[in-house]
Amino acid sequence: MKGKLRIAVSLALALALALCSIPMAPAAEAAGYTPPFTTVRIGLYTYQDDGNISERNFPSNNLQNVTGAGWGFEFGYFDGQRNFVPFGARVEDTNEVSVILDRNMVYSSASNSYIEGDSGAVVVGCYHLRLDGSYADYASARAAADTVDGGFVRYQNGEFLVMMGSYRSADEAASARAAAGISCAADSGSAYTVTVVQTRTNRILFEFDCGSRLNLAVRPIADEGVKAQTWHRKCIYYGDFVFMRNTGGNITVVNYVNIEDYLKGVVCYEMSPSWPIEALKAQAVTARTYLMAHTKKHSTEGFEICNTVHCQAYHGVGRATANSDMAVDLTAGQYLTYDGLLCDTYYASSNGGASENSENVWSLALPYLRGVADPYEADIAGTAANYYWQKTYTPSSLGAQLRAKHYNSSDVVKVDMTFTDMGNVYSITFTDRNGVRNTVSKADVRTIIGGLSIRYTVNGLGPSAGGALYVNEGIEVPEGLEGAYAIGGGGIEQLPTGELYAVTGSGTVEKLEVAGTAYGKSVSTGVNSSGNFVFSGTGWGHNVGMSQWGAYSMAKYYGKTYEDILTFYYTGAQITNTLVQ
Repeated sequence: MKGKLRIAVSLALALALALCSIPMAPAAEAAGYTPPFTTVRIGLYTYQDDGNISERNFPSNNLQNVTGAGWGFEFGYFDGQRNFVPFGARVEDTNEVSVILDRNMVYSSASNSYIEGDSGAVVVGCYHLRLDGSYADYASARAAADTVDGGFVRYQNGEFLVMMGSYRSADEAASARAAAGISCAADSGSAYTVTVVQTRTNRILFEFDCGSRLNLAVRPIADEGVKAQTWHRKCIYYGDFVFMRNTGGNITVVNYVNIEDYLKGVVCYEMSPSWPIEALKAQAVTARTYLMAHTKKHSTEGFEICNTVHCQAYHGVGRATANSDMAVDLTAGQYLTYDGLLCDTYYASSNGGASENSENVWSLALPYLRGVADPYEADIAGTAANYYWQKTYTPSSLGAQLRAKHYNSSDVVKVDMTFTDMGNVYSITFTDRNGVRNTVSKADVRTIIGGLSIRYTVNGLGPSAGGALYVNEGIEVPEGLEGAYAIGGGGIEQLPTGELYAVTGSGTVEKLEVAGTAYGKSVSTGVNSSGNFVFSGTGWGHNVGMSQWGAYSMAKYYGKTYEDILTFYYTGAQITNTLVQ
């Protein structure tokens, strides 16, 4: 067996030994992957009763068809197979509509939206008059609605109803009913009703209420062979829009869109569309794979994944270019697999010099998410956003930081850290002036100090401050030298595995007794001479999987292909081609 003899820089002494790594077995031949559907549901603005993301949902949502010669919209719903089922309801005399709550709503020119209220120049009242009877199809109901002033159609639980008027109160509706001289009843809809109006007016075009069973779908109309594009909240999207009030609250907006069209809105936001095409292609494959590996992430909310960094950044195709679109087109239908199964393709902006094993950050050990030393990031360290970062705390402020994270701590006087074989922080222990110790590990080592990555030092101490020293770089280790070794005064000595040794100043090899050592690396520090704890780090993200800036560097400075990039960051993984549907 041949390999490299690795001697790592010791923080306590002069040199310490790092264990040899075991090579991964190559992945089996990929068996292929076919996605279960080609239309995906992306949550754009979502409503939750717990209020966690209440700032991301609205009582009204504007749509503007911007598809060249395209004009107007049609209404329907999506069935269980994600097929658009039209009602036959279309509006072709406007390319701007707003979907709002069936409440008293006032148009605000300042925000170009409808807000709740009953006073203003343009008010859409939530009380209507419902004519007797129902209709089996939209055309019949529309014809009847055209015979009365302010008539419109509501689809409610499988029936088409004819409605008229827009009133602010039950009394106002009752007065209108008395004056109408026709058989009708006052109606204010339910907590699930959504109303479609012509934007900036009180003209009601359509209403929809099927409780939580079905949701209104709006499709932009385009000429044959033209792919529709729609403005929604300052972003341009492909696909259709579904509006849900399944909890009776504000409106959840879901974009129903083809997988490849969705990716054209991800790649241009997750990376700069001006980046090298090979880096963009790597991003396209990882984003496509991530999407299909997380189809149940938001399934209880009615969509696959959201449009924020909680999942993947997606704000339509306004930033897309021919370059970023080409990256998607050239990799269409390609997924990253391991032993024929989809990979969980995590990625982040940068890793600071080394990625990390998945189990050292979260809990599950995935064979393709292995930490790798990343030499490519050295070329972008001065360019990448937030690559170098620093957090400085006094003993008092560090204690306050811990209390803000719900830990019992007074002023911190000592910090102990352990590190992984990749030189990333694995655990960190804070000791306060009363001797109380609080220890966190894995992903929490980043958030506990408000850091940007798990690769950092404290007061200049830590493996990532000095990296690793390879004393025989490029030299083959003689046959038989297998395992862990140190070079001492007496030559090369083999060491027991799982223990930490260092070479002393006199040249002898001594075992280090360090309580709580993880992975054979540990540092401990009190406050520095300025009375502060200074955490200095590199990288931005969780350190698992692909580094986006590393991909940029590999493509731009080293001529690497997207296959090279993906197989570097995802150990043993393979690119699997599928039939593009």
